[in-house]
Amino acid sequence: MMIKITRATYSGDFQIELCFSDGKTGFFDGKKLIQQKGSLLEPLHDESFFKRFFIDVGALAWPHGLELSPSKLYQSCRHYETA
Repeated sequence: MMIKITRATYSGDFQIELCFSDGKTGFFDGKKLIQQKGSLLEPLHDESFFKRFFIDVGALAWPHGLELSPSKLYQSCRHYETA
């Protein structure tokens, strides 16, 4: 089964709560991402731009073309159980 992001909600301080197609939910720490170098990552240092993410065909994406793999996000998220 290919994992997809079904919902993404900004939680503040560069944290995004992600819900996945298998029903699990977790937090993505965007601070780790913006510590890396790269031209596509530079705009994300601005929190107002960082918050402009959206879901594109199950992946986390931003308007300037950056797209993060849902399976890699799934592996790197701190998961928690939902009732």
